[in-house]
Amino acid sequence: MNGFSRSMIALAAAVAAAFSLSAAGVTAAAAQNLPAVRLALLQFGTVNWEASTIKAEGFDTANGFTLEIVPFASGNATQVALLSGDVDISTGDWLYASRQRAMGEPLAFVPYSTSMGGLMARCDAGYSSIADLKGKTIGVAGGPLDKSWLMLQGLAEGEHGFDLKAETRQVFGAPPLLAEKLRQGELDAALNYWHYNARLETEDYCEVVSAQDAAEALGATGKLSAIGYLFNETWADENPDLAAGFVAASAAAKAHLATDDAAWDALREDMKAENDAVFAALKTHWREGIPAADVAQEEADTAAVYLYLAKAGGEDLVGPAKEMAPGTFWHGLKAGN
Repeated sequence: MNGFSRSMIALAAAVAAAFSLSAAGVTAAAAQNLPAVRLALLQFGTVNWEASTIKAEGFDTANGFTLEIVPFASGNATQVALLSGDVDISTGDWLYASRQRAMGEPLAFVPYSTSMGGLMARCDAGYSSIADLKGKTIGVAGGPLDKSWLMLQGLAEGEHGFDLKAETRQVFGAPPLLAEKLRQGELDAALNYWHYNARLETEDYCEVVSAQDAAEALGATGKLSAIGYLFNETWADENPDLAAGFVAASAAAKAHLATDDAAWDALREDMKAENDAVFAALKTHWREGIPAADVAQEEADTAAVYLYLAKAGGEDLVGPAKEMAPGTFWHGLKAGN
């Protein structure tokens, strides 16, 4: 399997032992008496696959809580729910967590997935590097301040000496729309999220360059997490068993999905896989995204890339902090806490 962080494995084991509970040994009545952890998720987001596994396999009750999944229609709505205290945990990236910390909201980030996506084009288009896209039309999901788009600009400038933004035409749009425009030939390439790219891979499209490649060109020594779990640090300090228990349950679900092919069968309907090839591609890429780096090293790599993004995106992207705010990565992930 693609191993996840050793520190997360250790935390999962320590927390599970401390609670002396097991999924098999917790009765329905006892589970009802456990405290709830409310998790805000997009209705059809890929994080649902892990959350569903946590509940189905009892990794929540084994770690002293019951997981309550609260669905929302948009990412902004999940963020509002977290900031207002309507939920305990949500999802987002380290840029958002750092920005909120810099403005006085003590959000903490826990890595969830390193699957960032990348720039896709037809395999027969002949693009061997990003430099081949000069003068081409590129679709970009996430908008002009998307971190992957900014990182690709940095890679193009640093490794190939050209201005990707100035020397290409960009079309910004929703991920499914851009994927379809690429299929229809209206785009030469498209920067899209990993699960859209996984589908394209089954249709003779290839990755020209990944967002992880760009991150490494900007100073990262390993993979960065594209998305993670977010919670208020005050909540975690007041409920340390719940915060640690949730992280342990997440690690247990990752280990289960990384090694048990049968566990994916129950998720297939939620994955909306059009065929067996898409199902296999989604499973493979999800597994590849399980964080494997030491948390301290990933934090240092993220901070290095953050410096570039702060310059490229300015205050519109990162808010008042020109460096990643201290404490952005939850202190409970580090050895000794």
